[in-house]
Amino acid sequence: MERRKILIATKTYPSISTKYRETVCTAGILLDDNENPQQWIRIYPIRFRQLDFDKRYPRWSIISAEIENNDKDYREESYRINDSSIEILRKIDTKKNWEERKSLVLPLEFKSLRDIKEKGKSVGIIKPQTIKKYYYEKTAREWNLKQQAILDQGDLFEPSVEIEKIPYRFGYEFLSRDGDNHRLSISDWEIQQLYRKCKNNSQAKTLKEREQEALEKVRQKLEDEFLAKKDLYFIVGNLKNHKNSFMIIGLFYPMLEKNNCPLNIFENSQGRKWKNLIF
Repeated sequence: MERRKILIATKTYPSISTKYRETVCTAGILLDDNENPQQWIRIYPIRFRQLDFDKRYPRWSIISAEIENNDKDYREESYRINDSSIEILRKIDTKKNWEERKSLVLPLEFKSLRDIKEKGKSVGIIKPQTIKKYYYEKTAREWNLKQQAILDQGDLFEPSVEIEKIPYRFGYEFLSRDGDNHRLSISDWEIQQLYRKCKNNSQAKTLKEREQEALEKVRQKLEDEFLAKKDLYFIVGNLKNHKNSFMIIGLFYPMLEKNNCPLNIFENSQGRKWKNLIF
C-alpha cells in the first residue's frame, strides 16, 4: 500500500454487507503531495462507524492514509484503505463561498453523465443544465429477510450497531448539458441523516406525523433552499454490478453568485412558482 493524501468529498448512507455487516462508500479526490487534485477515487469497503473516533474523517477533510487499488473491483477509481493508517490532516472550511473546496473539486468536473460513461469513469461531479424537480417516493419500510439476518448476527468482539431503514427515497429529475434527461436518487449520508434527525426530534404524537414533518424538512432543504439559493452540483457514482446505473452520492452547493446567472421560472412540488437559476 502507498500513503496518499485524499480530500473526502462525500459519504453514502451505510448499507448492509454479507461480509462486513455494514459498509460506507466514500468518494473523494486523490491529491499529490502539494495537495493538487489528481483524480476522483472511491474508498470501499469501509466500516466507518466501527473506526476509532480519531479516525472518523468528516466530510471536506483532507486525510492521509495507506491505500491500494481494489483488485476485486473493475472500476479504476476503487481503492481499499488501511483503516488503522488514517490520519486527519485538516478540515477545509467554506470561506469566500467555498473557494478552496472549489479549487480542489471543480478542476475535475465532467460535462455530463454521458461524458463520464464515454470516458470509462465511474465517479465524478457534474453540473445539471436545468433541475426540473425534486421528488421523493416510498420504499420498503423494513430490511428484507436476508439483510435483517445479517444485522441480527452477533459478534463477541464488536458492539451491535443499528442501521435504521429509511422508508423513502429522495432525488432530482434534471436535464444535463448534453440534453439527456435523468432521474437520480440521492444516497448522500447528510440527506438521510437530515430525515432521521428531523423525525426523531419531532414532537408530533404519531409516527405518520413525525415522518411527514421530516419529509417536509427534507423538501425545504432540497427544493426551497438548494434550488433557489445554491449553485448546485451532483457528485455521482455508479453501481458495481450495474455500471450504467448512477446515483447522486453527494451534493456540492456553494451559494449562487446571482450577478453571473440568468433567471428562470420553475414550479415546485407544491405548485408554487418561484424564481430559480439556470444551472
